[in-house]
Amino acid sequence: MLHCEERRVRLAAAMEERRAWPADSPWIREAIADRPRHLFAPDRLWHWDGYTYLPVDLDADPRQWAAEVYAGPDDPTITQVTNGVPSSSLSCQAIIADMLDSLMPEPGHRVLELGAGQGYNAALLAWRTGPGLVTTVEVDPVLASAAQDRLEALGAGVAVQTGDGGLGWPDNAPYDRVVSTYAVESAPWTWIEQTRPGGRIVTPWGRLGHVALTVADDGKSATGWMQGLAAFMPSRTTADARRGWRQVRGDRPAEDERAVTFAPERLRDGNVLFILRVCLPDVEVFTRTDDNGTVTAFLHDGRSSWATITPGGGGAAIAHQGGPRRLADEAERVLDHWAQQGAPSLYDFGMTVLPDRQFTWHKDPDSGPYGLPVGG
Repeated sequence: MLHCEERRVRLAAAMEERRAWPADSPWIREAIADRPRHLFAPDRLWHWDGYTYLPVDLDADPRQWAAEVYAGPDDPTITQVTNGVPSSSLSCQAIIADMLDSLMPEPGHRVLELGAGQGYNAALLAWRTGPGLVTTVEVDPVLASAAQDRLEALGAGVAVQTGDGGLGWPDNAPYDRVVSTYAVESAPWTWIEQTRPGGRIVTPWGRLGHVALTVADDGKSATGWMQGLAAFMPSRTTADARRGWRQVRGDRPAEDERAVTFAPERLRDGNVLFILRVCLPDVEVFTRTDDNGTVTAFLHDGRSSWATITPGGGGAAIAHQGGPRRLADEAERVLDHWAQQGAPSLYDFGMTVLPDRQFTWHKDPDSGPYGLPVGG
């Protein structure tokens, strides 16, 4: 694995250069050095060439395979593609380090992980807690079996279970720490129920970032701050009735055209995407850049409303919209209100989870749900 060793050194140096190794959790770097990433990569990986995912096999091209495993700090390793879409991966190294830092596991902690994937994250957790204390749940029986084989070969002492992560794993509860490696729209209450009072839960939320929740002393709520911004794969067990952009947009002409006060480039900013996610939770936002560097923004609600935002003359931007809602107008109101508050970053926000609902708040959990003012 000569190519892997060269790449490991290069990735560690890149993490050091951008200060991505958590200063408060030096154990993470030690665990990653002791349990190499390539030991948890299948022989076939997948590379995006700009148009489609192409297979990269270890036997055929070991150099490229190593490059996929040890890419940049923000580059995931795609380990499974289903119907042309990534369905499993080794998360990028920076996000793994950030989430483990947010989780704050300690030696002796009992940990539940939802989404075993290739078993890599569970191996790092077990390095920290000690053997026999980590349970990981994977819905895909093929992935679960492969993860179990890798973890057993390493002697990690991790219990791999096949099941729906949304249900947790009550047999070994209560847990000191719970972590999800896939995104959820709402944190399942079962996770809070299976975590001890004062325990910590870290989960990606809405494919945009992750939140760290602490379970209240009475076990009746969990509250905590947003920790970072990154994209995560969704749960496989969540039925997705949403329509895609092409289905929503169709070939109908735009029903409305108007100038807007924000450029499409703004919708690439993480804090902007976060505040739109909070206030317009059903609206999907993405951008594309053409060969000339021109950015176009796309918004849709997964049902019947859509908008595109393109650069106009003199620095203006033009929105074309269709459907019963005017999504560009809605986004403009959200961003105007957010700007009036000083454009707070995602780190100024947190989340509270209750048995029957969850909400996002700004600066103070007692302030209640964040959103546009009534009539805004």
